[in-house]
Amino acid sequence: MAEKRDYYEVLGLSKGASDDEIKKAYRKLAKQYHPDMNPGDKVAEEKFKEVNEAYAVLSDPDKKAKYDQYGHAAFDPSMGGGGAGFGGFGDFDFGDIFSSFFGGGGGGASSSARRNAPIRGEDIQYRITLTFEEAAFGCRKDISYARIEKCSECGGSGAAKGTSAETCPTCGGTGQVRSSQRTAFGIFQSTHACDNCRGTGKIIKTPCRNCNGKGYVRITKKLTVTIPAGIDNGEFLRVSGQGNEGRNGGPAGDLIVAVTVRAHSIFERDGSNIYCDIPITFVEAALGAEIDVPTLEEPVKYTIPDGTQTGTSFTVRGAGIVSTRTGRKGDLIFRAIVEVPKNLNEKQKQLLRDFADECGQRNYTKRQSFFRKFKK
Repeated sequence: MAEKRDYYEVLGLSKGASDDEIKKAYRKLAKQYHPDMNPGDKVAEEKFKEVNEAYAVLSDPDKKAKYDQYGHAAFDPSMGGGGAGFGGFGDFDFGDIFSSFFGGGGGGASSSARRNAPIRGEDIQYRITLTFEEAAFGCRKDISYARIEKCSECGGSGAAKGTSAETCPTCGGTGQVRSSQRTAFGIFQSTHACDNCRGTGKIIKTPCRNCNGKGYVRITKKLTVTIPAGIDNGEFLRVSGQGNEGRNGGPAGDLIVAVTVRAHSIFERDGSNIYCDIPITFVEAALGAEIDVPTLEEPVKYTIPDGTQTGTSFTVRGAGIVSTRTGRKGDLIFRAIVEVPKNLNEKQKQLLRDFADECGQRNYTKRQSFFRKFKK
């Protein structure tokens, strides 16, 4: 597997870049490598995923701080990073879970007590990719993922049907054994987990074939997840009780759904507001006009005034995205970009020359002001 690139390098930034620099770099690259802009381009698709992964970390203050200190190791479970259930998105190692359930080292009375005490199941993380519209309006998504559950054949006992676990003859069911060692300073006694039953106090002579005596199996869980309207790129959903099943009667862990939102071909998002550029003609800019403004729903009519300059911003109230915090909708802010006509025929060119002669300089106030300053 190729070594992961530095997240700052992915976004073309240096370490210590500000939140605004990170956001601007992400928007630029997400639009550049967006699948809609590069249909069938696998390289662009991988770049797009890489950019989204980098932004998901660097846009989150806590994750960014961990990454700045530890690099990729901060989110690598094999390096001890990432916190409970937050190793690599979508790559959860269930082998380690079985090891902690049924293997494990340690000794002593406290270790045995912990081994038989209720243990909460591990959280599972699942990455889901949404379209811009799905994130804006909310949706329901059917997902499937690997989960550890109690064996349905033996009910979690690990013993075959018609049999049951027996008391360990070595430790008498305590899960602990005491040993003595004579030293120069006297007899030293220690208590450790029973090797015969691995500290459980039980022995399974006829193991369940379905789970090989472990009491737990890995299954493919299918679930419908409700995505709330207004969720943003890099945010998480917690689905309670849908992680790995607990042990010894402990509660199940949670399913943590990490959200990636694809860039839109027209709109950009900042919080609950959305932004876009709308080309208008020279005539519309000069005379004013009623234009169609695209929104995430139906286009709306908007009247721009005469004399509109390129880059002028206008706001359509309430046409943005609902805030998951306040429940209020943001706005749509669009910039009018005056498009200069091309490929004019001779008649059109002459009309513009006549127009220029008629206007002179008196209709261009900014131009006059600029050259007055220049002469000074």
